[in-house]
Amino acid sequence: MITTAVPSARPYPAVVDVAIIGSGPAGAAYARILSELSPQASIAIFEAGPTISDPPGSHVKNIASVQGREVAQRRSEGKVSAVPSGGNLAEYARDVARPVRPGTFLLDDGWQQPGETGLPGLAFSSNVGGMAAHWTGACPRPGGSERIAFLPNMDELLSEAERLLSVSSEALAGAPLADLVRSRLSAALDDGRAPDRRVQPMPLAVRRTDDGRFIWSGADVVFGDETRNNPRARLFDESVVVRVLTDGDEVSGVRVRDDKSGDEHEIAARYVVVAADALRGPQLLFASGIRPEALGRYLNDQPQIVHAVRLTGVVDDVPAASSSDTTITAQSGVSWVPFTDEQPFHGQVMQLDASPVPISGDVIPGSIVGLGWFCAKDLQASDRVVFSEDTTDAYGLPAMNIHYTFTERDEQTLSAARQSVVAAARSLGEPLGDEPLTFPAGASLHYQGTLRMGTSNDGTAVCDPAGQVWDVRGLFVAGNGVIPTPTACNPTLTGVALAVAGARQIAESINSTSTEK
Repeated sequence: MITTAVPSARPYPAVVDVAIIGSGPAGAAYARILSELSPQASIAIFEAGPTISDPPGSHVKNIASVQGREVAQRRSEGKVSAVPSGGNLAEYARDVARPVRPGTFLLDDGWQQPGETGLPGLAFSSNVGGMAAHWTGACPRPGGSERIAFLPNMDELLSEAERLLSVSSEALAGAPLADLVRSRLSAALDDGRAPDRRVQPMPLAVRRTDDGRFIWSGADVVFGDETRNNPRARLFDESVVVRVLTDGDEVSGVRVRDDKSGDEHEIAARYVVVAADALRGPQLLFASGIRPEALGRYLNDQPQIVHAVRLTGVVDDVPAASSSDTTITAQSGVSWVPFTDEQPFHGQVMQLDASPVPISGDVIPGSIVGLGWFCAKDLQASDRVVFSEDTTDAYGLPAMNIHYTFTERDEQTLSAARQSVVAAARSLGEPLGDEPLTFPAGASLHYQGTLRMGTSNDGTAVCDPAGQVWDVRGLFVAGNGVIPTPTACNPTLTGVALAVAGARQIAESINSTSTEK
């Protein structure tokens, strides 16, 4: 049963049906689907980071006190905090070239190789719930070439992911300035777009309470009561899986280091799910001697361009969205400019009144809007994470070295995105600054591709369409790293959808074995 007491409960089990490595949305989706479809299965979830919230995995925005949120964010920052304890949170953004966001920590070394772009903004979170304890909750559906053509049931999987994440397009759609923002964006950008690719409210993993408060979805929402009330599902925090164990061509379990004591334990498992992230997932497979040709390759981030604008024609007495609102998105909502193959970028437009960046003059609530355009990357096998054979990181796993470059097509996409975001800003009002800002590569936090799925074991994919690793029965990979297509939309919804497919396959196998017995 997953409660606040369970993550600290020791000792570890000797054997489980399913070992899940990582407690973010993908790992939580495996636990939830298995709890629903195979309640007889024993499940252990291992998370390298600490529990920072109650219930475990909940979003830090849901923590009532500012001090409590800051404590949770700092505890998510790995072995070394990016800012000394007691430092001003505004200091996180002190380095424009390598920005740090609260709740994350940068890759200290290896993020750039000579003559390459690298990923200076490459960052991680280490906590129960993963990056979903800190995210914006945006859950758009992929379109066009973002979609995975060899998955005939992709729409059904996406719908299931929306259920698990509690996605809604309505929670902020009626914000006081939302219609104004969307109507101006539509007039500037909708021409020639298919109906489902026109400007619209951003689907968000958030719900609104009767008293007007927002509850943001984290992994806790994906776990759901079905997992929390499952006596055969247990969550272990500060538990670093250092190796996936195999017996021939079949998975046999995991080796876990208890970071509270330093002791290591071997746990037998029929199935192992590596749901770490797009960097630490392949890192663990490499450390385990599981090294398919595509492992770590096709690494892609989403190049990001941002702009800001002051809405014109806004009256001083804009009604408050709610007396209970504590978010920065309540007045003008979150609008979505979907990806298209003709315009291979995706935009989200949201309120910036609470930005730490000083804004001159009096500000009408909701009238300062930020625009973020995310671009689809030109995929290359040469964009990859390489792991050291003899140097380790702070967790004792192989050190990472990033190889990453932009192609001519990437530069063309970035140029088109700049033009688009400028046009969007001008349609809304008075742009703040002459030019949009191009964020350092890696700053999107939307890393994908390093565990990519495919239809055949041809050296370009790590796993099959259900997420099972080629040539290792019972070993599954999950998360955004599994996504094989170049995407511009926020990837969490797709990552959870793909996890659903893998969890269903494991559940079917477990149930079939139980029936035979």
